[in-house]
Amino acid sequence: MGRVFLTAEWRHLALLNYEVDPALLAARVPPGTVLDLFQGRAFVSLVGFRFLNTSLRGIPIPFHRDFDEVNLRFYVRRCDAGVVKRGVVFIQEIVPRWAIAAIARWAYHENYRALPMSHVVIDEGAGPRLEYRWRLGNCWSRIAASATGAAHAMVEGSIEQFITEHYWGYCAQPDGRTMEYHVAHPSWRVWNVASAEFSGDAEALYGPQFATILNRPPDSTILAEGSPVTVYAGKKLPCY
Repeated sequence: MGRVFLTAEWRHLALLNYEVDPALLAARVPPGTVLDLFQGRAFVSLVGFRFLNTSLRGIPIPFHRDFDEVNLRFYVRRCDAGVVKRGVVFIQEIVPRWAIAAIARWAYHENYRALPMSHVVIDEGAGPRLEYRWRLGNCWSRIAASATGAAHAMVEGSIEQFITEHYWGYCAQPDGRTMEYHVAHPSWRVWNVASAEFSGDAEALYGPQFATILNRPPDSTILAEGSPVTVYAGKKLPCY
């Protein structure tokens, strides 16, 4: 597994999933990986969640332990000595503190940015209501979603399992190589989704091509409890 870089809890995840033309993502696929498809379809996900009890290399950082994150991501896979590694590529990650963004850019060259953020999590036992908000300029964007019933295990082979069980991160590096890092967590329980939406200036955040996608209703939504996670130090893959 290598050295532990970060430990935390990811909680109350809202994942809005949009089917896209694979050609839209082709130029963003890191060397050594290929797009990972679900039943022949490519997806991007807009994800909001709580980052809690964060420690960096075993050290809790004061005032930086609990925060929100919103990211836009898609899915790839890599065959390593006959083992298929299924991973995530981040198009952009948003956090509320510049120091967190700076560390992530330094360690992995991920596309982090720091923006003002807020959240609402109401969980009274009948399924939570979640809202994640972030501000670019004078415009607030938001993910809002609500669930019903009790959390339950994911169905084997479901889109929920496909989206949530990618345990590797991949990121193209300035030298043309690819960084690979492992993210470990148990399988999550999910709720039935009652409603979900994104609103905001998607073009200013993600560009016109992704705005066209995000400005329509998601093709699926997942609300997951989350769990403790461990992120391991990355390594660069051989040149391809």
